Amino acid sequence: MTPELVIFDCDGVLVDSEALSVSALLGMIKLAGGSLSEDDAYEHFLGKSMKSVREILGRDFGLELTDQHLTAMRVDLMRKFREELRPISGISEILPKLGLPFCVASSGTLERIRYALDVTGLLKLMEPHLFSAAMVARGKPAPDLFLHAAASMRAHPRKCLVIEDSPAGIEAARAAGMRVFGFTGGAHAGNPGLKARLASSEPDFIFADMLQLPDLIAGLGARVRAS
Repeated sequence: MTPELVIFDCDGVLVDSEALSVSALLGMIKLAGGSLSEDDAYEHFLGKSMKSVREILGRDFGLELTDQHLTAMRVDLMRKFREELRPISGISEILPKLGLPFCVASSGTLERIRYALDVTGLLKLMEPHLFSAAMVARGKPAPDLFLHAAASMRAHPRKCLVIEDSPAGIEAARAAGMRVFGFTGGAHAGNPGLKARLASSEPDFIFADMLQLPDLIAGLGARVRAS
């Protein structure tokens, strides 16, 4: 059926930030004495909270991050956002046309979400419905964040549609009992390994042009009425 709520991830869905975020992450890892390829970074960390990133680096790579490392990365990332961040093409045009409630549910901190949306001119379209992984016990791929967003917006999980660019986010949406579209229109989505992992996570649909989203949502209701 036509969804009652559309839940957008932020990085790679609203703002074209994933390549910038991975660059800042790899810089922090190097500063901490580690080494990781870009593809490995996308595979292990895309769509996950910094808390999860820190845990994975310690558990799987034996790399302990200090608060100083994290602070240096945040400063670098905010500089990159300020100088280079752009909105996903078409997003500012389609949001007013959805005709449905929508919100943001992101693994980033609320400060980072607000900053990214502000420098790209999207904050005025999304406020006040901003939800961060810091608001729940478990980040993606656990369903907690999406369930929290749905409850806050008074929508039933099975009547929500999530727009995600990462396998972790798609897994989280499925665990929450929600429909989910995979988005591949960000600059990072040309990575072949990432495309394969996104497809293997089996979203309901994969699309690359945000301008298509209103018609895709309308099609959900049309298919149900026709069946």
